[in-house]
Amino acid sequence: MSDAVNKKPVLPKCDFTPAAYQGPSRDEVLSMRREFLAPALVTYYSEPIMIVQGHMQWLFDEKGKRYLDGIGGIVTVSVGHCHPKVIDAVREQNERLQHTTTIYLNPNVAEFGKLLASTFPKDSGLGVSYFTSSGSEANELAILMARIYTGNFEILSLRNAYHGLTNQAMGLTALHNWRYPYPHGLGVTHVPCPDRYRGPYGYDDADAGMKYAEGVKEVLTYDTPGRVAGFIAEPIQGVGGAVELPPGYLKQVYEFIHQAGGICISDEVQTGFGRTGTAFWGFENHNVVPDMVTMAKGIGNGVPLACCCTRADIAETMTQRLHFNTYGGNPMSAAQGLATLQIMLEENIQGHAHEIGTYLKEGLNELKTRHALVGDVRGQGLMLGMELVTDQINKTPATAETAQVHERAMQLGLLVGKGGLSGNVLRIKPPMCIDREDCDFLCRVLDICLTEAEDS
Repeated sequence: MSDAVNKKPVLPKCDFTPAAYQGPSRDEVLSMRREFLAPALVTYYSEPIMIVQGHMQWLFDEKGKRYLDGIGGIVTVSVGHCHPKVIDAVREQNERLQHTTTIYLNPNVAEFGKLLASTFPKDSGLGVSYFTSSGSEANELAILMARIYTGNFEILSLRNAYHGLTNQAMGLTALHNWRYPYPHGLGVTHVPCPDRYRGPYGYDDADAGMKYAEGVKEVLTYDTPGRVAGFIAEPIQGVGGAVELPPGYLKQVYEFIHQAGGICISDEVQTGFGRTGTAFWGFENHNVVPDMVTMAKGIGNGVPLACCCTRADIAETMTQRLHFNTYGGNPMSAAQGLATLQIMLEENIQGHAHEIGTYLKEGLNELKTRHALVGDVRGQGLMLGMELVTDQINKTPATAETAQVHERAMQLGLLVGKGGLSGNVLRIKPPMCIDREDCDFLCRVLDICLTEAEDS
């Protein structure tokens, strides 16, 4: 995948022509945003770009410039921007009925729930869904059900985790909680992150998973004895920088949690729906079955849609409380979610993510052999991360260099994300329709960007 770094990369061919943009200019939109939208809303890049159209793996700005989307709208677009089958399903539903609450029957949400249940392992008991509008909301619902079901209150979450930014989800999110006045969240205990790149037990330690799990056992023994409602974790940390949980870790932790009377929650907002390639759900890569699964983003290929799925006995506990969701599973969102899931299953999106993700990871690892800035390449399928460091021995985070690479890649036509506690991990999680030519372009761009950052 290597290319001469002084040769400007050429975007792969695209048979789609975007419509001419007729709206307000980028500067006008930026001005309106600064005046009328909350200042807490951040933007990428020193000069924010404006995206006005999308087609499969491609995005277009107001001037028609094309970009390869290497972050999938923050892992939201799964089968491709404006996938024609998804658009057809939504257009048909939009012309028939836009909204009705769960007080009334509607076939879309019922059919969607049935098909979704078929994706979980047989005999897992998983398959009772509660649809919501965001992953944060789904995680809050999971915590509520865990507490009602167990009668306990304390939730364990990993350091470096991301589970959303609503009030309770913010407490679960350990990655950025130092910014907030209540950093730990009421009833949330954070346990050590099993990071084999930065932690005490590395990739060369076959027992790393078991050793990191002991940190959870220690918390259960001394900090929260008999008071644990549940444990929540992403099979691969997303915003945290594509940190893979080591083999054996989740299996041992799940045993500890169940012995302590709690339940286990797998946050599949980013790892679900075949993105890891080797399994449809991230937890399946760890030979475990959680008691609950939360999902969002890729579930609806961009529409505000999320879900908390669990066993019937746990779901039954919600009948003890009045809980209502006006928009969860509405006909429009359910139509888009159902069409997206049908495409995933019919077109073997998971298999494609495995094939193309393997190829892309090989290319990223090849860059690692030639660039001192690259400390680690990790992830599975099309959920990958590249951690940049200024010192391979001390693993000093290359925060400024990562920002430079991130900015320069955009200028060359590639959009990727940033993550990790120090903002030094390139997050590469494109729509799962990309092909090998796209991967070659992505690696050529990063090759140029890394070289320029190392030379500056």
